[in-house]
Amino acid sequence: MRGVILAGGTGTRLRPLTNIVNKHLLPVGNYPMIHYAIEKMASLGIEHILLVIGKQSAGLYTEYVGSGQQWGVNISYKIQEQAGGIAEALALAEDFVSPGEKMLVILGDNLFMDDLTDAVNEFERIANGAHVFLKQVPDPKRYGVPVLNKGRIAIIEEKPEQPQSDYCVTGIYMYDSKVFEIIRTIEPSVRGELEITDVNNVYAATGQLTYSILSGWWLDAGTHASLQQAAVLLTGRDQE
Repeated sequence: MRGVILAGGTGTRLRPLTNIVNKHLLPVGNYPMIHYAIEKMASLGIEHILLVIGKQSAGLYTEYVGSGQQWGVNISYKIQEQAGGIAEALALAEDFVSPGEKMLVILGDNLFMDDLTDAVNEFERIANGAHVFLKQVPDPKRYGVPVLNKGRIAIIEEKPEQPQSDYCVTGIYMYDSKVFEIIRTIEPSVRGELEITDVNNVYAATGQLTYSILSGWWLDAGTHASLQQAAVLLTGRDQE
């Protein structure tokens, strides 16, 4: 299992903090935000991790993260030249993940409590497909919302006005190496970006998209309010 952490983007919702530093390097509790995603992957025994970053603060990333030695992992880097969507950022990992290998992908601003060991082990046993992690939320219309049917995801609706469930798709995914072929087939959205929801829906259409539900807390730390909440949850505590 390879690890891919996507930490590009411009962090517009966190301005003016992100005018001078990339959001994934902002302090959350005792560490920069990016620390927690690396720590999660290291705890799962993932030894090789690709960090996809933007040009902003690239030097600070290498200063803090370095080779990954402090976590006992090997860190590689790729630069996403401009914001083009999660799927475009993931496409940069194609030469990092060999055919037949699988990967865990975490968006760097997703902070969460759950141990993913069981889900990762189960995904490693299956032949192919994709897996997403869901979380029950009070405001699903802000996210990609899964339509569930007999234990499978039939389709994911992006920011629907009338959500068909109260679950959202978090920024934690697992894929087989065929994901790169799928990314090449999707078209940019109206935002001009390659959307990860479109990638996931290709897997869903063939019945190859499985899911787990997170039971502990989960935050998308991309706003001032959620960043503050994450700091309260993580200050003085080791990541669980």
